[in-house]
Amino acid sequence: MLDVLPMYYNLLAIALTLIVMFLFYMASNFSLKVLVISAVWILVQGAITYTGFYTEITTPPRFILLIVPIFGFLLSLFATKSGRAFIDDLNLKFLASIHIIRIPVEFGLHALFIYKMIPQIMTYEGLNFDIIMGITAILILLFGWSGGEPRKKLQLAWNFLGLILIFNIIIISILSAQTPLQQFGFDQPNIAVLYFPYCWLPGYIVPVVVFSHLASIRKLVVGKV
Repeated sequence: MLDVLPMYYNLLAIALTLIVMFLFYMASNFSLKVLVISAVWILVQGAITYTGFYTEITTPPRFILLIVPIFGFLLSLFATKSGRAFIDDLNLKFLASIHIIRIPVEFGLHALFIYKMIPQIMTYEGLNFDIIMGITAILILLFGWSGGEPRKKLQLAWNFLGLILIFNIIIISILSAQTPLQQFGFDQPNIAVLYFPYCWLPGYIVPVVVFSHLASIRKLVVGKV
């Protein structure tokens, strides 16, 4: 994949992943454990993807090994006392700042469409409206607090909207991939995420984005802000 697209696209994908990792590290109050776990996961999945492992069409698709473990791990934090304590200690403003990354990600997806790596339906010219959350994240950071306290109703509504939009593109992405479930993009399927470094979009960036919304909702509901 690195020799198909212009090198600066690949460097941008790597940079965006590292930025999300650093913002998540900051949101965790600079937890070294979070940084190490993130770095190990990214490096391992990057190495596996680079070998072409995920490009082999199998049943079940190997792609699930890229997304299920990290989603499972992050969601499991809500089920344990120590996990909930970790979530409640996260920084709400840094969690919100993570979503700004959705702006360059959307431009990156459009570039992948131009190079025939994903279908148009996965871009802002199709049914992907996720760029809205990147833009409004800036507004939330500017106006989502009053007197140092979060505007809970506003932020809850924003986070729920964010979950709807991110799950919208997750579903479209899955249904655009070359699997028995494929419904979209038959002429130009979703293949970019099977290659390095674009594997990190579904394998790290998207799970962290989803987790950030869920963690923010919990913090706002239970008052751990």
